[in-house]
Amino acid sequence: MPTRFRKTAKGLAEIETRAHRLSPRLRALLIMVDGKRDLAALEALMPQQAEAALAELTSQGFIEASGESAAAAPTPATVPAQPAPPPPSPAADFEKLRREAVRALNDLAGPAAETVALRMEKARNTDELRPLIAQAAQTVANMRGRAAAEAYAARFAQV
Repeated sequence: MPTRFRKTAKGLAEIETRAHRLSPRLRALLIMVDGKRDLAALEALMPQQAEAALAELTSQGFIEASGESAAAAPTPATVPAQPAPPPPSPAADFEKLRREAVRALNDLAGPAAETVALRMEKARNTDELRPLIAQAAQTVANMRGRAAAEAYAARFAQV
């Protein structure tokens, strides 16, 4: 499995506060790092000097590598049995839903949706998130067309 990148606590704080005043190019890349994309996927989103920008974000402590190589991945026989996790609380369900909505928006609209994505990340409950989902759908419509916006809105209709 190729190496994937995820935000550190410092990276998450930078998205919220802008305390380190990253350049727009580094900030856009930091927003796109989600723990699921590998180097190739990030290079496709930011073709110019993505590898150098990732190295810079890593050296400054905003992101870290999170994937394992296929050779190092544990096999099912070597993975110790884990107890079943407790059922998620309603707050955890909201957090997961909010993260998914922000991630989907970033995937569809990228840095152009940064303002709405940041406001969505600050939403504390479904009542605050609901109108932001509608704004996000409008942003997706502007970037990707009506069909993509309808699919996004339908995906998060339960909010």
